Amino acid sequence: MRADEDRDYVDYVRGRLSRLHRLAYMLCSDGHQADDIVQATLTALYVNWRKAAAADNLDGYVHRIMVRRYLDERRRRWSRVLLGNHVPDTAEAVPAADDGFGERDALAAALRGLPKGQRAVVVLRYFGDLTVEQTAEALGCSTGNVKSQCARGLATLRGAMAPVVERERS
Repeated sequence: MRADEDRDYVDYVRGRLSRLHRLAYMLCSDGHQADDIVQATLTALYVNWRKAAAADNLDGYVHRIMVRRYLDERRRRWSRVLLGNHVPDTAEAVPAADDGFGERDALAAALRGLPKGQRAVVVLRYFGDLTVEQTAEALGCSTGNVKSQCARGLATLRGAMAPVVERERS
């Protein structure tokens, strides 16, 4: 890659790294896995920078890479392997209900409960601030598919969050 292309790539990554990491985290709900997804995304972007830079919508191009990396990780058998001989005790690490993290944790758990396609659509639309058309382009599907997946995902999230919202009100 030429020096000016290299500089453009670095500038792009600097400007979007935190947003990409946030989107990856919202997709997988695991900080370490989000780091891996972002790293794989940025590596693929670097390798294909000339093609990506020529794209009409560079952010959509990058989001599509990211979602594919996330889905690829979910398909691999080793992603379901628990390293260690027991599940760690998290009782001490769970924050108290009145510390303001209840809704955030409930939302993260509800997102984890969505099928991966619905989760990708909801995360890109509402956490990534993409339009229906941009989401469809990033996922390589129709706008109708985005709308239906989004409606189903939001309905599921509303159902999962209703008890939390009611508890917070009382």
